Amino acid sequence: MARPQSPDYDKRRDAILETAARLYAVKGFRGASVAALAKACRTSKSLIYHYFPSKDDILYAVMAEHLDSLTEAAEAACASGSADERLRALTVAFMRLYASAQNQHKVLLNELDNLPPERRADVVAKQRRIIAAAEAVIAEIAPGGGARVNTMLFFGMINWTHTWFDPQGPFMPEALAMRVFEIMQRGVTPQAS
Repeated sequence: MARPQSPDYDKRRDAILETAARLYAVKGFRGASVAALAKACRTSKSLIYHYFPSKDDILYAVMAEHLDSLTEAAEAACASGSADERLRALTVAFMRLYASAQNQHKVLLNELDNLPPERRADVVAKQRRIIAAAEAVIAEIAPGGGARVNTMLFFGMINWTHTWFDPQGPFMPEALAMRVFEIMQRGVTPQAS
């Protein structure tokens, strides 16, 4: 008979993923062993393997769960409102998530090549869904073309905030999001001549 799941299973699993994201963001996936993760979690390697069968599974879970959060945020932001309102909501939602999950985002951007091919393909598919949601809104704002380029510029502005954003600094995620939104709005909305 299988052992029953502990009542705090999800909480422990989430704590392992949070610690793994922090460790991988600092040391890189290859530079952080399961033993180092267990030590950082103040637990045993066997307990880590109870939650995740392999180190690759941990990396995949860090990325996939971060992308799932971004997908949920994109779906909620794009559910209603004008195209401008949806782009504003999307930008704010993404910046909030990026600010609160800097380690996960850094791992996503830097460690993709360390996943096995099938897992990498799944992560890339998730990324493409998020990009498509943003591109649909941006295309609606500027129907004349160039939505793909504008979308990639949009992600170029926000994807790397984890490298410099300071949660104690003068700008909160919402203020940064509004700056990005204003740049995008002026950049994708045709100007009167």
